Amino acid sequence: MLSTLPLTLIALLVLDVSAIPTNPPQGISMPLRRRVQSQSRSEDELAMWAKNQREGLMAKYGNPVARKRSTGTNLITNQGADSSFYGSLAIGTPAVSFNVILDTGSSDLWVAGNTCTTGCSSVQTFDPNQSSTFNNQNQDFQIVYGSGQASGTIATETVQMAGFSVSNQGFAVADQVSGGLLSAPVSGLLGLAWQSIASTRAVPFAQTLASGTAWDSPVMAFQLTRFSNQSGTQQLEAGGSFSMGFVNTTLYTGDIEYINMPTTNSYWILPLTTLTVQGNSISLPSGSASYAAIDTGTTAVGGPPDQIAAIYSQIPNSAPGTGNYQGYYTYPCDTTVTVTLAFGGSTWTMSPADFRLSRVGSGTCLGAFFSLTTGSNAPSWIVGDSFLKNVYSVFRFNPPSIGFARLSDYSLSMNGNLDIEVPSPTIGSVSVFATAGTVDGSNHNSGTSLRPPSFVLAIAVLIYAML
Repeated sequence: MLSTLPLTLIALLVLDVSAIPTNPPQGISMPLRRRVQSQSRSEDELAMWAKNQREGLMAKYGNPVARKRSTGTNLITNQGADSSFYGSLAIGTPAVSFNVILDTGSSDLWVAGNTCTTGCSSVQTFDPNQSSTFNNQNQDFQIVYGSGQASGTIATETVQMAGFSVSNQGFAVADQVSGGLLSAPVSGLLGLAWQSIASTRAVPFAQTLASGTAWDSPVMAFQLTRFSNQSGTQQLEAGGSFSMGFVNTTLYTGDIEYINMPTTNSYWILPLTTLTVQGNSISLPSGSASYAAIDTGTTAVGGPPDQIAAIYSQIPNSAPGTGNYQGYYTYPCDTTVTVTLAFGGSTWTMSPADFRLSRVGSGTCLGAFFSLTTGSNAPSWIVGDSFLKNVYSVFRFNPPSIGFARLSDYSLSMNGNLDIEVPSPTIGSVSVFATAGTVDGSNHNSGTSLRPPSFVLAIAVLIYAML
């Protein structure tokens, strides 16, 4: 995902074979599940989370050859009441599985290593000495987030996910992680954007598969569930589906509307052309000032201060936050807020339940849109899961574009469904092999990330457990 903030975000874990087409296209679908914080957070903890989320996002966005595979499935988890989605992949020989945040807002793969001295005590770590395919590149790695950082060593390894195996994959083994960046059982992050913004300079795992012959189609897609407004939510719940190499026709209805990206090979970007609140239009700029990063690793929606203020001017009795809530707005919880967004095509409606980020007091709620000032090379808007839970989203590598479709009744039936069993990820067999491209030292960002990782943002959404 593009931005890494300090906040936390369906197919059944056991794949429902009856829901899959008899002859599905080549690719894989990865059911998601979510882990929800079981205890409520205090108002002080919530305020600090809100502050870290906003500052983290600002840091994240820079204010300072192979054969066709047969279909397969890899199971994924969702952590923290709509806060963060993580999947399992396997690293090394023999392969060892790790849970990683799935982030279309960044491009690096990294996991905590066995020599990690801080911030890794409760998570599974990677031991290079136990793998015969580990190759240390002897280069330092560092990603800086708004609320901390991760640092370590760049290396190459064999990485497997959902039946695909990529050898010589560049990644980082972290030996220092700031407290709060990792929350068990998550051990790291898988960036799903483009190579040019990778701190490791490595060709990202998904980009390698999409550019070769491994995937039947150069696409990956997300369907995310909603549990933020469901009472009785457990620590783990079904979270949705991540598909690689194809789109799952059981998860959406109608056509997928693709919009070509106005700029390529960096973040997943679309122009935000229309935004309405309570039926009233918000004035938006055109050109690069309208660019929005579509970021699965971010929970909420960040935008320019003037336009965020205009949004809340349409909500009676809303007010700007103070202290740790600076940049946010509060509004009466008994107000139903309806927001629509368009990116040069159809208009997509955001559920009022997703606009409400959390309760912050008696009858007072925190809105999911907050003010954000990004760097000159980053998009002005960061559109995260608060919006993406309302659509089936498709990220297409060639031609570079992003598509949205309306969720099917089958997908919608998963929202708040406490009866869906949550499975455990396993290491499956490999049916397609590929080799990562060589490291390209040109056209990349410095050793700091333009934004904090999505799993950091996941912490924020833990507040949904308060509902």
